[in-house]
Amino acid sequence: MAKVVQTELNETEYQLLKKVSEKRKMPLKGVLREAIIKYLEEVEFTPEDPIFGPPSSKEGATDGSLKHDEYLYGERV
Repeated sequence: MAKVVQTELNETEYQLLKKVSEKRKMPLKGVLREAIIKYLEEVEFTPEDPIFGPPSSKEGATDGSLKHDEYLYGERV
């Protein structure tokens, strides 16, 4: 199932993206999708990264929305 993602671009970013879209004769959506896929292919993911763990790795945690960084990455030093 496809998901909709929304973001904002400044005028310069939009105009550059529009030019690429026109040059390639593709809709903006297609250009953005290709850019995202290329980016994801280049990013290194490691399974050990806490971001891939369960939403709350602390049992009984009720403040995950406030302390998510601390729970995922540990306390600040």
